[in-house]
Amino acid sequence: MQLVVARIGRAHGIKGEVTVEVRTDEPELRLGPGAVLATDPAATGPLTIESGRVHSGRLLLRFEGVRDRTGAEALRNTLLIAEVDPEEFPEDEEEFYDHQLIDLDVVLADGTEIGRITEISHLPSQDLFIVERPDGSEVMIPFVEEIVTEIDLEEQRAVITPPPGLIDESEAVVASSREEGTGEAASGDADEAPKGDA
Repeated sequence: MQLVVARIGRAHGIKGEVTVEVRTDEPELRLGPGAVLATDPAATGPLTIESGRVHSGRLLLRFEGVRDRTGAEALRNTLLIAEVDPEEFPEDEEEFYDHQLIDLDVVLADGTEIGRITEISHLPSQDLFIVERPDGSEVMIPFVEEIVTEIDLEEQRAVITPPPGLIDESEAVVASSREEGTGEAASGDADEAPKGDA
C-alpha cells in the first residue's frame, strides 16, 4: 500500500537541498538516508534520499543526482510516496496511518452516528478528519485528543466529544445568541442556515 509521506517545497541553498512538508509521524523511518520513494507526478521519481537535516525547524533533504538549485527547484510540489505493508502499525499506540482511519464510523460517546471518515487532511497545525454525514454533507473534525477521545480499529469507529457548534452549527448560533439575550432571533437564524447552504 502506498502512503504520501511528504511534499517537496522550495529549494534551499545552491547545493540541491529542498525543504519538505512532512506528512508522516515517522519521518526518521520513512525519510531517512537511503530511502527510495515513488513520486507524484510519477515521472519525477523514484527519488533516493542521500541526506537529511533539520534547519530552523524544517526538514531539509538532498536526493541522489540532484546537485544544484535548479534541479532542486524542479522538484517543488512533488509528493513523496512510501510503500507500506497494510498490516504494519506505527510504533506508537496513539498514532495511526491514514488508511487505518479512512471509512471509520464517527460516533458520539452515546453512540449517536455522525458519519464516516472519507479523508484525512494534514495541515501544519493539526490533522483534520473529513467526515461525510448521512445526508451527504461534510464536517471537518480536528484530530486532537480533546475531541477524538477513542479510535477503536476492531469496532471500526472513532468516538468524539465535539464542542458546541462543531457538528451542529445551530448550537453555536444559539449559544452566542443566548449571551446577547436574543434567543428568539437565534432560532430563526438557525432555521435559515440550511436553506442558504442548499
